[in-house]
Formats: sequence, structure tokens, C-alpha cells
Amino acid sequence: MLKLIWRASAIADLEVILSFISDHDWAAANNLLLAVETCAERLPDHPYLYRAGRVAGTREAVVHPNYIIIYRVSTDTVEIVNIVHARQQYP
Repeated sequence: MLKLIWRASAIADLEVILSFISDHDWAAANNLLLAVETCAERLPDHPYLYRAGRVAGTREAVVHPNYIIIYRVSTDTVEIVNIVHARQQYP
């Protein structure tokens, strides 16, 4: 099984997103966190389940209609690079 790595940028993205949502709806923020964690935990077992990313060498897992995990797969790791809002201009 591949090793899962969270880059600091992805952690920071998630913190900003959750902070914003929790200001309005704590339960929604908690549900999103659970969805992101569940999806991330599955990535090492099924790294190619999700679509190829808009940036070469990345893949995109839609964890909620509004949020996408951007990640890279290498020979021994799955690296979560960013978490973005679906309407956010990316890259």
C-alpha cells in the first residue's frame, strides 16, 4: 500500500475552508472534514479511482460538490497537494 502524505499547503487550505464554514455552520464544517478524511484515507488503496487533474501529474478527487482534493501519485506515495473550492480558479 502507498504511503499518504499531506503537504503543508493542503493542510492550510483545509484549515481555511473549515474555519470559514464553521463560522456559519459548525455541523457542515464537521461533515466536510469527515468527507475529506474518508476520501484521503482511501487514496492509497485506489489512487487512480479519480479523474486526471488539470495540472499535469495530478489527480482530482471530488469529495463534495464544492470541494476537490488535488493529489499526486508516485511509486510509493500519494501526496495531497491542495484542497480547493470547485469554483476557485485552479491552477
